[in-house]
Amino acid sequence: MKHRLIVNGMTCGHCKASVTEAIAALDGAAHVEVNLQTGEVQVNSTHTMEEIRSAIEELGYEVQNTSTF
Repeated sequence: MKHRLIVNGMTCGHCKASVTEAIAALDGAAHVEVNLQTGEVQVNSTHTMEEIRSAIEELGYEVQNTSTF
């Protein structure tokens, strides 16, 4: 499934790498795209939105909005 999340607090390449690595730790086959300007994270994964959201929030980021398509 493809998920779209809006994540607050991502400001730099390290933030992008941290979010990408957290999702990869959950699902090594996931495809992750992070747009720092918009705060948008798109994830193609077999895991649920809640699992992905939890992995990002454990890093200290706030997930503001989510959708699955």
